[in-house]
Amino acid sequence: MISDKTALESVQPGRTRLPPRWVIRTIWVLHRAASAASGGRLGLRSATADRAGYLELRTTGRRSGKLRRSILAYHLDGPNLITLAMNGWADSEPAWWLNLLAQPDARVDMPGESRRVRGRAADPDERARLWARFDAGPWGDVNAFAARRSHETAIVILEPAESAKPD
Repeated sequence: MISDKTALESVQPGRTRLPPRWVIRTIWVLHRAASAASGGRLGLRSATADRAGYLELRTTGRRSGKLRRSILAYHLDGPNLITLAMNGWADSEPAWWLNLLAQPDARVDMPGESRRVRGRAADPDERARLWARFDAGPWGDVNAFAARRSHETAIVILEPAESAKPD
């Protein structure tokens, strides 16, 4: 299994710097606002073989029961959408992931498409294969970013609801 701590020794100083937390949060707010104001025409894009896409994930709040929306970067893996359960690389888990753990059924909106999905964490075999997809792309040094966290960063698989693995 690939650990988030892998390759820390090879991290180059300065390559893993993150902007201040307020900058990350402001970008999230602006991204969500642009998508909402444009009806999804801005802020969302389809994934291709060489770049990540952006989707809007609609979950049910685990405590409130209210609709919650998050914009996430994703890759395709066959019919599945895959993303990382990160919170701007902060140590805490993102609320959308905690919501999916409590209620795995959700909806995603992508350019020209909306679909029901069921979210789950990748199993160890899937994780080893999928982690390399994130590390090889334009995500930066995901091993170094993930090593900042005190726990493993989950790879989340959003399966079409009709073909989701049973619990």
